[in-house]
Amino acid sequence: MKELLARFPFIQQFAKFFVVGIMNTGVDLVVLNVLMYTTSQSQGVYYSFFKALSFLSAVIFSYYVNKHWTFQDKSQTDNDKKFYQFIGVSLVGAIINVTTATLVVSFVQPIFANIAINGQLWGNIGAICGTAVGLFWNFVGYKFWVFKK
Repeated sequence: MKELLARFPFIQQFAKFFVVGIMNTGVDLVVLNVLMYTTSQSQGVYYSFFKALSFLSAVIFSYYVNKHWTFQDKSQTDNDKKFYQFIGVSLVGAIINVTTATLVVSFVQPIFANIAINGQLWGNIGAICGTAVGLFWNFVGYKFWVFKK
């Protein structure tokens, strides 16, 4: 295993990136649920505002953990520029994620209409597909544009 990681260091980097993604999801959900719980609001404009705040919290967390742990970027220059690039890649990743999930639910689900899978499960299948596609976009964008060496 050590030989494989030595020959292909991006594998270890991608594994770290994957772990950070799991932590980001936790940050996103914790912030979202704390806001909904403390305000007793979970719909409409409140939900949209809370979701925007939870997404932004997760992106900020993700930036610092990916910068220092995943990509081990120790540079002290251009941090503002890197942060805005990171947000740009993340926003495109969010669009890719939502678009992929929507395509799966809207166009793939009807192809398998004869299979007894309910709409909520299809929603989760779409979300997982969106996350997977967005994961690769974000990794490539962060590695080769934001934290390039």
